[in-house]
Amino acid sequence: MSAHTGSPSYGFETRQIHAGEINDAETTARVTPIYQTAGYRFSSFDDGEERFAGASSRRAYSRNDNPTNIVAAKRIADLEGGVDAVLVGSGQAAIAVTLFALAQTGDHVLATTNLYEGTREMFRTSLARQGLSVEYVPADAPAEVWHSKVTERTRAIYTETIPNPLGDVVDIAALADIAHAAGVPLVVDSTVATPYLCRPIEWGADIVIHSTSKWLAGHGSVIGGAVIDGGTFDWAANGDRFPHLTTSPRPGVGSAVERFGAGAYLGFLRTVTILEYGPTVPPTSTFLLLQGIETLSLRMERHVDNALAVARQFEGHPALRQIHYPGLESSPYYPLTRKYLPQGSGSIVSFDLAGGRDAARVFIDALDLVTPMTHIGDVRSLAIHLGSTIHAKLTEEERLAVGITPGLVRLSIGIESAGDIIADLGHALDAVSAAGY
Repeated sequence: MSAHTGSPSYGFETRQIHAGEINDAETTARVTPIYQTAGYRFSSFDDGEERFAGASSRRAYSRNDNPTNIVAAKRIADLEGGVDAVLVGSGQAAIAVTLFALAQTGDHVLATTNLYEGTREMFRTSLARQGLSVEYVPADAPAEVWHSKVTERTRAIYTETIPNPLGDVVDIAALADIAHAAGVPLVVDSTVATPYLCRPIEWGADIVIHSTSKWLAGHGSVIGGAVIDGGTFDWAANGDRFPHLTTSPRPGVGSAVERFGAGAYLGFLRTVTILEYGPTVPPTSTFLLLQGIETLSLRMERHVDNALAVARQFEGHPALRQIHYPGLESSPYYPLTRKYLPQGSGSIVSFDLAGGRDAARVFIDALDLVTPMTHIGDVRSLAIHLGSTIHAKLTEEERLAVGITPGLVRLSIGIESAGDIIADLGHALDAVSAAGY
């Protein structure tokens, strides 16, 4: 088998179809096959020994090295401008293994305040029980505030390109400068932007995370996650913070930096963290992911056009207290979208209903075309009331502190006809007004 790794001379649309693909000389299959196998036959005693020692390029086990998964990982890495990537079972798994490969008990991570609630819940529960502390800082806080929070145990700065659900776009380059001055990598969850709208590595990020379940797949039929290594962080120069990457794990074996070079972090993540924890994504799911990636640019163009049309249509509607969408010129984040998201501001639009929770109930129940459910990035338009679902475990005070008001409804705008989406949302808002909210 031979592989195409993509070429910088090819455009994004070409690479989303061809990057990382395997040409199977035996079957001549044009589409990447599903390699549905747990393991791979050793040709000899010595071959098995070499594979386990990492002395052979041939794979040993599908827990961390399945051909179908490798193709998708290389394709995503190519689109993001990274040196390598790995797939895992979900976006949450991607976040967890990313931090497991950076930090240990007693270590510290700085994060921007407004993050997806599922991420914050993992930080305050599971990761806290394992001894990792996360401290939040407003994304737009002055650099000196960020620097004052850095300790000798800080191992990363963590943020999102377009935070879900309020769309308060982050100044990635500024955070990258802060992280690098502190001697730690900048980790960016760029799920909502996708590499079509923004490539954080180009702005100084070192590690990028995706929930591939969302826009990368696009069809709402699979769960998965990806971690991309930009190959930009100097692990050797910061070996005091990351000794597991710069020292030999056992006699006769080089450090991750020595073995994997610019891809030291991803090499460690794949051969140690993922191999030991085993958050494997099945190749059947990855096959469907690959089908989605092939049309990413086309779908994202429709997603962002529809989202902007919805936001403009309902901005100032009497039933709404506010619309959150960074692509609106009235948004305080509009200048940052011009810098980081020139091709569109994503497709999450959040309605803050003036009538609060009761108005949100009327709105959700009046929807017909738009589906009430917990997911984003689907070709279908989706809606969810955040306070009663994703943020329900928080107190009212905690919800308000992160901008989750009683009437906040998150919309993931799909690729249906814009007029049909607008008509359905308008009908639901009419029902809210008719109910007196």
